[in-house]
Amino acid sequence: MTDRTYGFDTLQVHAGARPDPATGARQTPIYQNTGYVFRDAAHAAALFNLQELGFIYSRLLNPTVAVLQERVATLEGGAGAFATASGHAAQVAALFPLMSPGDNFVASTRLYGGSVNQFNHAFKHFGWQVRFVDFEDLDAL
Repeated sequence: MTDRTYGFDTLQVHAGARPDPATGARQTPIYQNTGYVFRDAAHAAALFNLQELGFIYSRLLNPTVAVLQERVATLEGGAGAFATASGHAAQVAALFPLMSPGDNFVASTRLYGGSVNQFNHAFKHFGWQVRFVDFEDLDAL
C-alpha cells in the first residue's frame, strides 16, 4: 500500500500491510518465531548467499518487522527503511559501512550516556575516534 492517493492517517495504519494469504487476517500478525523453513538446501543457500530475498532468521528480518520498515519508508517518503532493536544497533549499522580504522566523526555533546560510552570506548576497538562538539555553538563547528 504505497499509493500516494491515501491520506497520511490511513498510511499510518495500513502502509506495508497486506491481508495474510493463509488466514485472511486483516492485521499483520506478530511473528514470534526465530527460524524459517527452506524448500531445500539450494533455497537455503540462495537465501544465505543473498541471491534471493527471503526470511532466514528473525534477528535479521521477519514479516512483522518488514511491514514496519515499509510503513516507515512510506510515511517518510523514502525508498526503504531499516529497523533495529536499539539505538546502539542503529549507530553501528549507520557507521560500519562508512568508517575505516583511523577515521573520526563528529557527535553532539548532548547525547544519551550510553551513546557517549559506545563512542568513547567500544568504537575505539575499531580504530574510530569521536570528536564531541556543542552543536548549539556554531563557532565550535
